[in-house]
Amino acid sequence: MDLASLLYLLVTFGLFVVFALIVFRTYRRKNRTKGEAPKYRMLDDD
Repeated sequence: MDLASLLYLLVTFGLFVVFALIVFRTYRRKNRTKGEAPKYRMLDDD
């Protein structure tokens, strides 16, 4: 395995970790209720 292949693998794995962290933070129960609140507020205004 040469340096370019190893670098490609590391960058791909790093992007996967960043994506997993974003999904984890977005769908935690505490953040989900905060994120859904504006939607329900907007529906209540109608």
